[in-house]
Amino acid sequence: MMKRSGIVLVTGAAGRLGQAMLMHGLGGSRLHGADLEPCTAGVERCDITRSEDVAAALDGVQAVVHAAALHAPHVGLVSERRFMQVNVDATRRLYEMAAERGVSRFVFLSSTAVYGAAATPTGRAGWVDESLDPKPRTIYHRSKLIAEAWLQAQCRSGGPAVRILRVARCFPEPAHLMAVYRLHRGVDARDVARACAMSLGDTLGPFRRWIIAAPTPLQRSDVLELHADAATVLARRAPRLVIAMQRRGWPLPVSIDRVYDASRVGRELGWRARHGAISVLRDADHSNPRVLPPVAC
Repeated sequence: MMKRSGIVLVTGAAGRLGQAMLMHGLGGSRLHGADLEPCTAGVERCDITRSEDVAAALDGVQAVVHAAALHAPHVGLVSERRFMQVNVDATRRLYEMAAERGVSRFVFLSSTAVYGAAATPTGRAGWVDESLDPKPRTIYHRSKLIAEAWLQAQCRSGGPAVRILRVARCFPEPAHLMAVYRLHRGVDARDVARACAMSLGDTLGPFRRWIIAAPTPLQRSDVLELHADAATVLARRAPRLVIAMQRRGWPLPVSIDRVYDASRVGRELGWRARHGAISVLRDADHSNPRVLPPVAC
């Protein structure tokens, strides 16, 4: 377990999740932010593919939260070789150099996207928890899974403890979409930051992997109906949200293709998202920049 007074390196600190960590903190830890493009105060430039940059970033660090990566929007724009360099090779180097310096905990920000085709079976909504075997579709999925597997093997061979957080959809988008996504496949960046903070201080052994998503009122028994008639299921399972959306003239989805179940992290770590669908409505009503304005459908 990392001491709360220790310094935590946050890679990708200029991104949405990294910024949430810097803004809301990681428990009582002191944070050192690093990013390839440090466009915000308090973040130093670091190219995670360069050993000299990584060495400098790790100076005095007791734990690492690794959020820097190429993401799904880069697929088709960046070569597969570059995906492997950034998402796999650089992750390995960062972990190895952190281990050499006595770092005790390595939190790796992965994505629920790694489930790929397994998350969306034909004819029903997919029920996605940690027991589901991923079926990657893209180099993004594959690179994240390769990095996950390597980290798992290394920590179980005596390296620093690893926590892999498969983070659900959390980028800014129109509020009416975000509200529905928070019911079945989304999460707030503030909640991700809190999950990272809790992952730094637990005593659960060398390795854990968790889905990080807002709690869902939906149930596994709903998967057929969600695919065919999502609005009816939502009216039954989340009537407050449905009424609030109807008052705003926001549409409900015709079909829902997957549900992310984050119950394991609740049982094991005690984490539960605080900013669900109703939180999105409040943010929208107060013109909070976390959500974008509704758009015509």
